[in-house]
Amino acid sequence: MASPSSPTTIAEGLRSRAASVRALIESLRSRQWVKNGFVFAALIFSRNLTDRRAAVTTALAALVFCAVASAAYLLNDVLDAEEDRQHPLKRLRPVASGRLAPGTAVVAASLLALTGLVTAWRLDHRFFLVAASYAALNALYSSLLKHVMLLDVFVVAAGFVLRVLGGGVVIHVEISSWLIVCTTLLALFIALSKRRHELVLLGEDASDHRASLAEYSPYFLDQLISIVTASTVMSYALYTLSADVRLKFPGKRLELTVPFVLFGIFRYLYLVHQREGGGSPTRLLFTDRVLLSVVLLWAVSVVLIIYL
Repeated sequence: MASPSSPTTIAEGLRSRAASVRALIESLRSRQWVKNGFVFAALIFSRNLTDRRAAVTTALAALVFCAVASAAYLLNDVLDAEEDRQHPLKRLRPVASGRLAPGTAVVAASLLALTGLVTAWRLDHRFFLVAASYAALNALYSSLLKHVMLLDVFVVAAGFVLRVLGGGVVIHVEISSWLIVCTTLLALFIALSKRRHELVLLGEDASDHRASLAEYSPYFLDQLISIVTASTVMSYALYTLSADVRLKFPGKRLELTVPFVLFGIFRYLYLVHQREGGGSPTRLLFTDRVLLSVVLLWAVSVVLIIYL
């Protein structure tokens, strides 16, 4: 039998700690941080992208959202561990699979949230209020609101809107109402598509994993997706032709970016309905080259039109 200080015991301890660290890093879901790109919307559309101070401040604000979001993911994994074990994909998550202790996840979540909120306070007191609201919203979502039909997807949309608002507040620029509307509708489109994927994937066991899924049906979700799809495209198209855009960007043809939005929406719908995708929007973005290319082309075209 190996003694507590034997090389074998020490090696096993190191391997165990390394495995826990890897599991913790996995639980941070760094791929999801791409959602915090919405923080940069205010920087880009206010024509401050070339302002070094504003750009650095926005980048720090995005990191704050990354920290708070990862804290929320850890908390959610702890609260949902039992339900996740019944899910064909989520059962592999570190907490659900037993690779990460719930206590470790809670401590890490607390440290991340504290670090993020302290940084937010140092950046701007109003931005702190936005970041704190985002943290509180995620805590409520994980513990209660995700089980309420329709309210669950609106809370997800609110999280994206708070990212956009935070990006504007931290560099002291006013956020266009059009930008808020477009963000809300796009987020609803993504959230509803995700609910549809969960419902189709889990089938009759859907309500065992998430109570709100019992209130949805594929037909109902398809109707909602159709509504927000049309609304998203129309809102963005009207925004590019609005007096607000004409005033901010005189002579700029931002409406030329509408085809990229249309193609991107159509591609996403194809992946959701024909490929049964949509369960993880970020994974879909990074694994589907066509979708990723369209998003990048849209972003580049917006920057070129606004700044050249």
